[in-house]
This record gives sequence, C-alpha cells and structure tokens, in this order.
Amino acid sequence: MNQPANILLVDDEPGMQRYIRTLLEVDNYKVETASTGEEALELFQKGLRPDMVLLDLLMPGIDGLQTLEELRKLQPGLKVVMLSCVSDTRKVVQAIRLGAHDYLTKPFQKADLNRLIDQCLETNQQNYPGEVEELAEDVFFVAASPVMRKLRSQAALVAVVDIPVLMLGESGTGKEVMARLIHKLSPRAHRTFLKVNCAAVPADLLESELFGYEPGAFTGATHSKPGKFELCNKGTILLDEIGEMPPGLQAKLLHVLQDQQFSRLGGRSVIKVDVRILAATNINIPEALANKRLREDLYYRLNAFTLQIPPLRERKEEIPILLKHFMSRMSEQYARAPLPFTPALMDACMAYSWPGNLRELNNFIKRYLVLGDEKLAIHELHPHGDSSSAHSDPAQRNNGDGPGGLKSLARTAKDEAEAEAIAHALQETNWNRKQAAAMLQISYKALLYKIRQYGIAQTSTTHHKLSAGA
Repeated sequence: MNQPANILLVDDEPGMQRYIRTLLEVDNYKVETASTGEEALELFQKGLRPDMVLLDLLMPGIDGLQTLEELRKLQPGLKVVMLSCVSDTRKVVQAIRLGAHDYLTKPFQKADLNRLIDQCLETNQQNYPGEVEELAEDVFFVAASPVMRKLRSQAALVAVVDIPVLMLGESGTGKEVMARLIHKLSPRAHRTFLKVNCAAVPADLLESELFGYEPGAFTGATHSKPGKFELCNKGTILLDEIGEMPPGLQAKLLHVLQDQQFSRLGGRSVIKVDVRILAATNINIPEALANKRLREDLYYRLNAFTLQIPPLRERKEEIPILLKHFMSRMSEQYARAPLPFTPALMDACMAYSWPGNLRELNNFIKRYLVLGDEKLAIHELHPHGDSSSAHSDPAQRNNGDGPGGLKSLARTAKDEAEAEAIAHALQETNWNRKQAAAMLQISYKALLYKIRQYGIAQTSTTHHKLSAGA
C-alpha cells in the first residue's frame, strides 16, 4: 500500500492553517505545519523533505518569496504552491521566476486545492506526461520532456496574470502554440485570439493592419476600417516576429502597452481597448537592442515575463509522439492509410538534429506519407544526422560534396523526394496548381518555380525522377 503524501503547510493565520489542514487530512495526506518561514526552514534543516509545500505569501519575518527561494535551494525539485489573500501581479511573477509551481488566491474551493495537489504529486493522469493537448484546429501542445512540462506549468501560472509575455526561440519551435496555450488557460479564453506576423506584412501597411484607418488616411482609403487591436478587444493578440516591426511603429505599440489606447491612421479620436499582448521573436535580443532594431523601452515592457522555447533537438523525448500525431492528422487529411515507423526509421528520426524544428518534422512526415518510401525517408535524414562525425574527418569533409559523396547524395535524395511529392500533388488535383500549392503548404509562386526547376511535365507519373541536370 502506498504511503500517504507528505505536505508541509506554512501559514501564519491559525484559523486558515486549521481549515487547510482539515481539508488535507480528510484526503489522508500527512500534514506538517509551520507558522513562519523561519519555522519551515528549521524543519528542513532537521531533515524534513515533504512531497510538496503550501506556502503563504505574506508572513511576518521572512516572507513567502524569501522562504520559497531558500526552500528550493535546500530541495531544488520541490513543488511549491503559493497562497495569498490578494492577487499581486508583481509578486506572482516573482514567484514564478523563483520556481513556484502555482498560485492560489484565498478563499479557494477544495476542488481548486485538489487539482493543484494532483498536479504537484503527479497523481492526476491528465498532468500532460507527454499527451497531446489539443488547443485549436491543427494546433496542439506536447509536454513529454521535463523542460516542456516546466514551461507548461509556467504558462498556466502566468496565464491568469494579465501581463505581457515574450516568447523566444528558434523558428518553428512552437512559439505560437505556446501563445495559444496561454490564451486558452487565461480568463480571456472565450474571447478572440489573433495573430499578426510583423515580418509578413509590409512595413508601410503594418500600422493600418494593427490600428485601422479612417477615410483619406492614404490613397485608396475610401472607408474606415478597424485594426486588429479593435477586433481583439477583451481578447489576446500575438505579435509574431516583433523584432521585424519598424522602430517608429514600436513607439506607438509602447504607447498602447502603457495606456491601452491609440488612434486609427488618419483619425483624431482616441480608441480605448483592453487587449492582452503576447510577443514572439527568434532574433538575438542583445544584438537587436545594440543595433537599435528593437527599442529598449518596448523590450522591457514586453518582457514582464519571458518563456524560452527550446529547439526540438533539446527535447527529443517528444519526437515519437510528434511523429505519430502528425502522421495521424495527415493521413486523415489526405485520406490515406497511416504509414508505420519501423525501428530503423525511428532511430534515424531520433538521431537527426531537426534544424527546422516542428515545421521541418511536419513537412518530413508529409513527404513520407505521399511517397511511402521508408528507405528514401531514412536516406534523407541519415547524412544530416551523421554530419558531426563527417565534419571531424578532413577526408570525409573534402569528399562530401564530390560526385557520389554523402552531401551530394543527400541533396539528390531530397530533391527527388520533393519532385515526387509535387508530381503526386499535381496529379491528385488534376494539375490544379493552386490546389496543389495549398496541399503542399507552399506558395503558388514557389510551386511554379519548383515545377520549372525539376522539369515536371503534365505527363509526369507519381514515380517522376529527376533528370541528370536537375
């Protein structure tokens, strides 16, 4: 029979301490209590190592934040839930940064307390131990690695605090997914979520896209149009690739962050909005600040809390889950039977570094599903997965680009796979190039370029092969 979990309760109010202790003991938890931070630390020094701690934020002497910091030094992996009568945004953010698992505002329901205890003790089977968490159509979150579980806990905690969040990470790591997770877990979940890609909208149009315009604001502006901030009132907006926003527009955004108000382009009246701003970028922040590409004052406004999304190569535990989920989704989308992942293919996927992260993995599964050639899929990954060893040998490094070298073979295999996928998509859509581009998730212009590049003719079969000069 399992031993009951040991919970340390630290609260200076006798009535609250008795109430919470009763709730815990009803569920057969073993409860230790302390009335001050000093008492809690003394219990640890005597050898107490609880499974989790419920810690009051405001106490005489050493307050909750100081106690949290000291407790986690003594027991680094300790799960701590902060308790407070007031929701102080600044202190909640400090608690997250110091490693608090969550934050509970008094008075609370027993169900809320039970939920957090289940999460901390990992007794709740829905504690995301690598399961796929659906957020929206074609958007899902996976937390199979310790770093992603920690990020999800931080996202859940910061979601309920109405502050800006800056998400950093390489392209394709899932920054937008993290933003959607924060929105879903926030009190604004039933409101609008909008994403604006600052890099995809021309600089001269971005201001009108965000803030709208009035008639006569520019040539062709014949009527008034609300911007994304108005459309997103009471909701959440994600400013993706914030580092690509022109400096002049960054100043206006800073004003919105400070005052929650702005004017439309060409307008005089002030519009007030209540929008939560999330931002994402893959730029080098210190370099962008030094080059004045990113305003320092805007960065510190957006940086109320930062989430660093790791690349896929640093969370390889998730690759098997992602492969199977992508395969399931795409086989349904393209009405094809899902293909298996043999040990050889899975080993190749696990060894590969995935420089394009989730986006590259998604496209890899699409090619594998369309072509159905496991050997070609492995060949596509294997040379890249062994690139580190090849680079260490000058002879291999010199021969890699020569005829028949690994790099040359890899490029040929990749080009053949791409040409096969394009030819198949064109046949599936009866050579409707716009539909084929949508199916392949590339632009129409890119598809036309690749058709010319690979010399794909309308008589091509699914087994189209590259010509020697392609």
